Parts: sequence; C-alpha cells; structure tokens
Amino acid sequence: MTRARGFPEDGELVVCTVKDVKNFGAFVTLDEYNNKEGFVHVRDVTTGWVKYIRDFIREGQKVVCKVLGVDSSKGHIDLSLKSVNEHQKREKVQQWKNEKKAEKLMEIIAERMKISVDSAYDLFGNRVLDAYETLYGAFETVAASADEFREEFSGNWVDVFVEVAVENVTLSYVQIEGILELRSSAPNGVDLIKNAMKKGEKAAEGANVVLQYVGAPRYRIVITADEYKEAEEVMKIVSAAVIEDLVSAGGEAVLKRESK
Repeated sequence: MTRARGFPEDGELVVCTVKDVKNFGAFVTLDEYNNKEGFVHVRDVTTGWVKYIRDFIREGQKVVCKVLGVDSSKGHIDLSLKSVNEHQKREKVQQWKNEKKAEKLMEIIAERMKISVDSAYDLFGNRVLDAYETLYGAFETVAASADEFREEFSGNWVDVFVEVAVENVTLSYVQIEGILELRSSAPNGVDLIKNAMKKGEKAAEGANVVLQYVGAPRYRIVITADEYKEAEEVMKIVSAAVIEDLVSAGGEAVLKRESK
C-alpha cells in the first residue's frame, strides 16, 4: 500500500514494474505512485543501439528509472532507464524497501491502537511524512532519540509510534576514530589550535563529526556515517583541514588512527 500522492517530479528516481515491452519501448507502472503508468522509450533504455530490447528490459522486472517529464493532465510520465547508474539504483531500491517496511510498521501501530491504517495516516501519518519526508526516516530518528519527536508531536499515538520504532528499527551506521596530536610553541598556541579545530569543523560541511579534547596534545576526532567509505573520506577532509591550518601557523600536527 503506497502513500505517495499525485505525480512524481522531473528528475526524481522511481521504482517501477515492467508491464509490457514493445520494440519501441516499455510500459511500466510506478510502484510508489499508486501504479500510475509510465513509458520508457527505446532510446532511453540503454546507451548505444538496441537490437533486442528484451536484452535490457523484460516483463515483470523491477527497475529504477529517472523521470524525464510529466504531463499530469494527460497522465503521461516519460522515464529513462539509462540515466540511472548502479549506485543510484542501489540507493533507491534500499530506500523503497525501507519505506515498505515503514508502511508495515504503520500497520502495527494501527493494530495496537485498534484503528484502521487509513485513520492512522489521517491522524498522524501524513503529518509525520510532511515533517520527515520519509516514514522510515521518522522511525530511524525516533529509534535513535525520541526526545525531539515528543517535543514536535503530541497525542496518545506518540507513545505507540516510539514503542514500535524502538522494537523494530535497528540503526545502521559506522563510526571511526582518530587522534589528532596538535602542538604549538607560539605565545598564542592555544588559540591557534582552537582555530585549526574550527577549520576542521567547517570542512565537515554538515557531516557527523565530533572533535574532543583528550589531554594535551591529544584531540579525538569521531566520524559517524552510513558507510565506511563515506566516513573515511570525511576523516581525510577534516583532519587535513586541521593539520594544514596549524602547520601553516608554525605548529605541529599529526593524525593517528584508532578503531572503534
């Protein structure tokens, strides 16, 4: 049961089920949009010349497509299969699976409250969607910490929502650590180190980074991310910013890795 309403936006990635394949293209239904029909022209199936279209797309297949254009008045949705790379496909499929799980969790909440699923969405589900963009994102946030959620929403349903989130959502993330050894013999050395740390925080650009004082000259850097590759890249950027800033000011800086 999907809760997406209306039509997708241009450029959006959508999960589709292939219904009918012709020589000139494929007709699909959009799983997240109440099975609205879309069309993938043969030129948008893959790069290069297509001799046999079923070598690339076939009936019953689940595919991830990019929305090229939408004519809501006529109900036309033009899609592209070739514009989606493997990384985008994996991410979108995982997001879709997460939302399917979130819909199941909404069914559990409705059952415990002894109301229908539609009533649950009317009572709070749609408001949660507006606030968090995805249902699963809301469940993940609540599973990590429900305080902010409780401040934003009120009602008997809140306790049930939190209970179901904690019971069913396992947070998936990775965390890596390192120790920055920072030294400066300048009269204003403490300020120089603080400035270097601020440069590192700025370089993080919103990533989940914690810089902690351990004891001179040691400062712990903790990176939390969805994947190790992402965490390592953030570690590289942040530590490089700190080291470069302090060394350019005449100080000494080195990163020593630790595991967590």
